[in-house]
Amino acid sequence: MAISREDEMYMRRCLQLACNGRQNAKPNPMVGAVIVCRRRIIGEGYHVRCGEGHAEVNAFASVRPEDEHLLPEATMYVSLEPCSHFGKTPPCADLIVRKGLRRVVVGCVDPFAEVQGRGIRKLRDAGIDVTVGVLEEECQWLNRRFFVFHRFHRPYIILKWAQTANGFIDDHGRALAISSPFTQMLSHKLRAEEDAILVGRVTDEREHPLLTVRHWWGPDPKRLVVDRQHPLNLESLYAHNIQSLVVEGGRQTLESFLVQDLWDEIRVETNAALTVSAGTRAPLLPGKVRVVDKQVFGEQTIITYARQ
Repeated sequence: MAISREDEMYMRRCLQLACNGRQNAKPNPMVGAVIVCRRRIIGEGYHVRCGEGHAEVNAFASVRPEDEHLLPEATMYVSLEPCSHFGKTPPCADLIVRKGLRRVVVGCVDPFAEVQGRGIRKLRDAGIDVTVGVLEEECQWLNRRFFVFHRFHRPYIILKWAQTANGFIDDHGRALAISSPFTQMLSHKLRAEEDAILVGRVTDEREHPLLTVRHWWGPDPKRLVVDRQHPLNLESLYAHNIQSLVVEGGRQTLESFLVQDLWDEIRVETNAALTVSAGTRAPLLPGKVRVVDKQVFGEQTIITYARQ
């Protein structure tokens, strides 16, 4: 399928808008929508808060009265397939049909069991021209937590550690300050964006970590401590609608996830100015990973890996 640059441009705007819902849209996905006619944006919106209007509803609401007559010749761009079911709000696919748009461009299909292509089918059955898959990878990546949660019935799992330049996570078994104040703030920002955070019993007893977002703004993640007597129950996390989990434990805890292949993302911070003579070695990365992000802040480098 040939994708035009124009379609990609407006879909990128959808993704920009969608990110505004990062905190309040949960557990719903982040979605952005743009309405275009004659190469002019006449409406746009995003899903602001769970239980309130979806991106498509807000985009239609933003259209000025003098532009309403343009809707029958307009195209709607939306980063995720419009819903087709009655939930906390009515189906967006029905609204699009009623508004009489001629074309809809969808970033990716919704994996939620109540949708999964039904919204696209409803639009096509109504005679609307539908294009699917514009910037599909980017749209899926934005809502990767939502996708993993609904596909695999478990949280999206982020393994996270900080290491010295020579690959240690502590100093002779003693806790070591590896992060800078700035990268510590970024760690707390990550915590504010995820639903739960986990450490092992040894880390909890040795370091008494608060696991809060005190250096950022937002809700504290649910605090979890595991050991052999209290193993992690992913089914329980799924039942409690926990879509994402950060694992910040020691090597043993982190490797337990790696050995079971229970991870979606790995975030490693390295302090290039810090070395120790001995201690606990950082876990080894799995064999097949790809770098999805790299940030350098002075001596600190944070690299995020995903599966190949």
